[in-house]
Amino acid sequence: MSPEVSSGAKEPDATEPETAEAPNLDFAGTTPYEDYVQADVLTHLQHPLSDDPGEMVFLVTTQVMELWFTVIVHEWETASRALRQDDIPVAIDALKRSVRELDALNASWRPLAQLTPAQFNSYRAALGEGSGFQSAMYRRMEFLLGEKAASMLVPHRGAPRVHAELEKALHEPSLYDEVLRLLARRGHPVPAATLDRDLSLRYEPSAEVEAVWADLYAREEGGDLLRLGEALTDVAELVWRWRNDHLVATRRAMGSKTGTGGSAGVAWLEKRAGKNVFPELWTARSHV
Repeated sequence: MSPEVSSGAKEPDATEPETAEAPNLDFAGTTPYEDYVQADVLTHLQHPLSDDPGEMVFLVTTQVMELWFTVIVHEWETASRALRQDDIPVAIDALKRSVRELDALNASWRPLAQLTPAQFNSYRAALGEGSGFQSAMYRRMEFLLGEKAASMLVPHRGAPRVHAELEKALHEPSLYDEVLRLLARRGHPVPAATLDRDLSLRYEPSAEVEAVWADLYAREEGGDLLRLGEALTDVAELVWRWRNDHLVATRRAMGSKTGTGGSAGVAWLEKRAGKNVFPELWTARSHV
């Protein structure tokens, strides 16, 4: 008989922690993790409307996109506030975080990117007239990018809180508006027509703003403004990739059919994909 057994030592219980460093597993109520993350809420928000097993990944992926929209809006609003306070480092940090978040958002297309028409059609009817362009949080992203249109508030008239938030965002300066105001405060010749424009309208490119960026990029001592310009360009590039990935996934799943929300589908997405946000940051490079 071994010394341990002969001395009355207890056999170790496989269900018990083996060391003092093991995590605490006993809580009076829900776990602190659940209280913070609300995982039980998140994982019970999926209610497929068809019997097709593929609908679950479509639904979850779309919900994940909404969460990424939410955090990206948070970053861009943080950057906007920092720019109003002339705090470029804080603004750049927020923009850089949003670049990583945009990477993750764009990766959300991968589970949907190879849907065949038959696979998509198996649950497409469950969407009814639902479409991603009806997303209020995505619309707030677009407004922050300067892509504004009062008509995009119309789908949200039946949700007063959401409508009020979007209407407020429509009339506030976009992220790019805050950048241009900062440039003007720094003494750069941003035209008054651009600074004093109707903020509820889509931003239109300006030759004078293009010249400001071209001058900054031509001088190696552009400093923090040049770093800000590059951070914005990183954001703009990933927004362009998002739109193109959306276009490709849609073209593969449904060809040129009308979109679920009644849009022109691929034709509408092609038009969107051809546009760059922060346009002068792209065109200025031809003059450096």
